[in-house]
Amino acid sequence: MHKEKSLGKGEKQQNPVVFFIIFIAAIVAVGLAGHFLTGRTFLDSKNIMIIITSSVYPTFIAWALCFLFACGYTDLSIGAVVILGSFACVTLGNLYGYPGVIVGGLVVGAVLIFINFVIFAFSKIPSWIASISLALIYEAIAVYIRGHDVSRPHVDAELLPELRLIGQMPINVILLAAGFVVVYFIYNRTSIGLNIRAIGGSMDVSRALGVNILKTLLWVGLICGLLIGTSAVIQQSYSIRTSVLPGLTSIIMLFKPLAITLLAQILQKRINIIIAVPFCSIIVFGVFNLMTFFRVQSGTLQELLLCIFLIAFGVIGQRGVKEVVK
Repeated sequence: MHKEKSLGKGEKQQNPVVFFIIFIAAIVAVGLAGHFLTGRTFLDSKNIMIIITSSVYPTFIAWALCFLFACGYTDLSIGAVVILGSFACVTLGNLYGYPGVIVGGLVVGAVLIFINFVIFAFSKIPSWIASISLALIYEAIAVYIRGHDVSRPHVDAELLPELRLIGQMPINVILLAAGFVVVYFIYNRTSIGLNIRAIGGSMDVSRALGVNILKTLLWVGLICGLLIGTSAVIQQSYSIRTSVLPGLTSIIMLFKPLAITLLAQILQKRINIIIAVPFCSIIVFGVFNLMTFFRVQSGTLQELLLCIFLIAFGVIGQRGVKEVVK
């Protein structure tokens, strides 16, 4: 999302392992405080399972955002893509079982996000502008599919009970662990990940150094598409049914993953951003879980606080950045 920043003169390097231990200790301390404030229910095993389960599919979206921001692009159509992927999951899943659930989400996510990046790469339109238009298109398609007499019974149906294990523990945690290994390796240990970050630093310099910009951007589209498709599979298995409304309402689905990513960007000086994302996801969803305990109204006050978090994380994350932030 922005260029890497060097440490200020007064900033001291800190051992990443020590910082990570302090970070985990802080999470535990806050969790214990919340546990006692909620009458010893916040850290109840059932409530912990709820927090972890609800944070899994946004984690995959946040990882996709890490790749997008690393190369300097923004895609606001992701929420609409997740909706269409969820429709494919429930339709094909109820017809063909787990193969239908998995293939439906992955294919829709990969194809649509790949198309987005083809448009970004060839049209030269700023990605945030193009993605708003694409979000409207995908929402219109989703509304049409749900409103059509032939397709409505399929996409409006609930996913069969025997097909919901992907969104439940321990399967979702196993998928999260597997996803982490793959994403970490691609982002940090491959030439593709290096080229993606290089493009975000300077596209002109990357081109001069021999980086194939078009090929790299198409790789970003494919990787992000598979992550979004995986998110759609887990989301549909978790939520059972997905709704859609026109008017860019799908962008709301990006708010929590965006908060997760921005918080992870704040921590990336000390913790690798791919590692930070799952922990930040648990933090964000833990905070909203606490709000529920304290009867902070969902739909109004919680969303207001979420927007405040987004602004705060964004401001903190841009400290010291002198260039224009995309």
